[in-house]
Amino acid sequence: MHVENDADTSSKAARPPGRPAIGPRIGIIGGGQLARMIAIAAQPLGNDIVVLERTPHYPASAVATQALVGDWNSLAPLQDLAARVDLVTLENEFVDAGLLAELEKAGHTVLPSARTLGLVQDKLIQKQTLQAAGLPVPQLLDTPDLKTLGAAAQAFGFPFLLKARRNGYDGKGNVTVRAASELEGAWQKLGGDRGNALFAEAWCPFVRELAVIITRGRRGESAVYPVVETVQRDHICHIVRAPATGAPEVLARAGDVANRAVAAVGAVGSFGVELFQLADGSIVVNELAPRVHNSGHYTIEGCVCSQFENHVRAVLGLPLGSPRLIAPAVMVNLIGTAKAAGHPQGLERALAVPGAHVHLYGKAVSAAGRKMGHVTAVADTLAAAEETAVRAANHIVFGGPA
Repeated sequence: MHVENDADTSSKAARPPGRPAIGPRIGIIGGGQLARMIAIAAQPLGNDIVVLERTPHYPASAVATQALVGDWNSLAPLQDLAARVDLVTLENEFVDAGLLAELEKAGHTVLPSARTLGLVQDKLIQKQTLQAAGLPVPQLLDTPDLKTLGAAAQAFGFPFLLKARRNGYDGKGNVTVRAASELEGAWQKLGGDRGNALFAEAWCPFVRELAVIITRGRRGESAVYPVVETVQRDHICHIVRAPATGAPEVLARAGDVANRAVAAVGAVGSFGVELFQLADGSIVVNELAPRVHNSGHYTIEGCVCSQFENHVRAVLGLPLGSPRLIAPAVMVNLIGTAKAAGHPQGLERALAVPGAHVHLYGKAVSAAGRKMGHVTAVADTLAAAEETAVRAANHIVFGGPA
C-alpha cells in the first residue's frame, strides 16, 4: 500500500495495514533512485520499506510499502517516519545531522548514525577527519571570507578548487579558480557573499579516477568491493569499469585506503569512496558518500551480493554478503539531455542488445544532466562488456530525438 501522507503518528498510522511484517521495517530518508534500489533489494529479505520524500510521485514510491510526503529537513516528518519503522537509513547526505540526532535521542535507530553523517556531510570536516586519521587527502583551507580565499590562492597557486562545504554533488558546488582575477567571481558564484560556507582545495594532478564501495556492518566488519575506474563527463559519472585495470599493488592500496576512510567516520552501511590515482601510483581520497553510490550500480548484476542488498544486511545487523565480482562489468549512466517527459525513447532497441541490463528510475521529468537510469553489461572481458553497455545506452534518449 502506498500512502502520501500527513504527519499522523498514531499507532494506527504507524503500521501498514493488510498484512503482518515478515522482518524489520526500514525507513529511508529520500525517495530517489537509490532508495528505489534499496527497497527492491530489501524485498526478498522480507522487509517492509517506508520512504519519506519532499514531493509526491518519486522514484521509490512505486516500490515502497508506504510512500510518505514531507520535508525531511523538518523534525515532524522525520518523527513520523521513525514512528512507523524499526530503523531509519538514508539515500542522501543532505538531511541535517542535528535532526537525526534528535531521532536518536528519542530512542530510534539511525544508520549511518547522526555522528557519522555530521562528519561526512560537511566536506571540510570530512577531509579534516580523514586527514587526522592519517589518510591522504588534497591540501585544504577553510575560506570564511575573501581575505582567506586570497591566502589560499597564495598557498596553493593556480589552478585550485573552491568548494561548498555542504550539498554539492555531480560538480555542483565546485568552481575551478585559474587566476587571481577569478577569485571574487568564484566566491559569488558559490554564494560566499550570501553566507554559504566554502573551502579551498589544492589542485590534484590525478591520472585517473577510481572508486570503491565499502559496506561496513554494525560490528565493524566490512565487505570491500572491487576497485573500479570511473569516467566523468561534464562532472557526472558516465562510465564505470569493474574491475579497474592496473598494477595490483596500486589497486590494493586503493581498496585499503577506502576501507580505512569508511572506518574513520564510523560508517554502517554501504558507502561510496571516490579516489584519485596520481602518476606515481599513490592514492588520494577525493570524497566519501555516506550511502549507496552510483559507482556501485554495476554490483546488481556484477557481484555475488549487490551494494544495495549489503546495505540492508549491514543496517539490520545481518551477515554481509560476498562482494566478489562474478565477471567483468561495465555500467553506463543514462543522462537526460533536456527538460521533457521522463519516458525514454529507444528502449525497445536497447533491450534488443544481447547481454544489456536496463534500469530506469521512474522519474516523471527529464532534465539536462539528470540521471534517469543506467545500463550494465557483464561479459568475459571489460572490452566486451563496455561495447554491449555503450551500444544499448546509445539507443536510449531522454529529452531529445531518438
